[in-house]
Amino acid sequence: MDLQCLNTIDCQQGAVRAVRFNVDGSYCLTCGSDKKLKLWNPYRSLLLKTYGGHGNEVLDACGSCDSSQIASCSSDKSVIIWDVSTGQPLRRFRGHAATVTCVKFNEESSVAISGSLDNTIMCWDVKSRNTNPIQTLKDAKDCITSIQVTDHEILAGSVDCSVRRYDLRNGSCHADFVGAAITSVSFSHDGQCVLVSSADSTIRLLDKNTGEMLGEYVGHRTDDMNIESAIITSDNHVLSGSVTGELFCWDLVSGAVVQKYTHTARKVLNSLSVHPTEDTVLTASVQTIKIWGKASENVKTEVNKSV
Repeated sequence: MDLQCLNTIDCQQGAVRAVRFNVDGSYCLTCGSDKKLKLWNPYRSLLLKTYGGHGNEVLDACGSCDSSQIASCSSDKSVIIWDVSTGQPLRRFRGHAATVTCVKFNEESSVAISGSLDNTIMCWDVKSRNTNPIQTLKDAKDCITSIQVTDHEILAGSVDCSVRRYDLRNGSCHADFVGAAITSVSFSHDGQCVLVSSADSTIRLLDKNTGEMLGEYVGHRTDDMNIESAIITSDNHVLSGSVTGELFCWDLVSGAVVQKYTHTARKVLNSLSVHPTEDTVLTASVQTIKIWGKASENVKTEVNKSV
């Protein structure tokens, strides 16, 4: 795994709470402590749009499947659906009783799913005028910190030390207890495994169906911070941030640390986003984001990117 820093952007929006690729990896979103959301072409350091309307820090965001809309969530307890081109809010959902920590669209981008410090996950119909949640999931005993959504599943991590997987086809809920507060959950790209980061500075790879632990990754430090992890697109390496400002890279099978990349020395690297089709990664630390990838691959990628 040999990544190079291809670009660094000072986002100028206070601390970047989250960075997210859009659906095809040509643009990205940054969520700021200055209550703003920004849309970038990260390959060219080009700021395309700024979205302002939240009353407090923006903590997460997600682009729709056709890149025409954005869902964002905030410490102001709200979820906002934005029109990408006009920058205007289309819907504002206020059902949560506390900070909304994470938000995702479903596959068709007809429903936004949000998790909150109020221990609930809420599903919102973004096509209708209804501002009440169409479903509320209340199984967690503590704060929801991370969610992932597929065509028929919702994966949720909670401070109650359990990762829950909801199968929307049959209404079932599968829970696995990992013994430490969960900060980040994600699926492997083949859909067979679940990657779980927790506050004990350990990342665990679980079999999605049985809950069996397939791998364990250590070496980074989380220090009770909300540090994200992910599996690279080719499914052969695990990535995570660290409070030391490094991007850790482990071999998926052996669990050995194969690389450490420094984003910002001794500053928390809290958020990362993996490109949907290439081995390219975005990282966020304090006020900057960096894009990491293989330089040769990104030459051809860059030629195809146009704003």
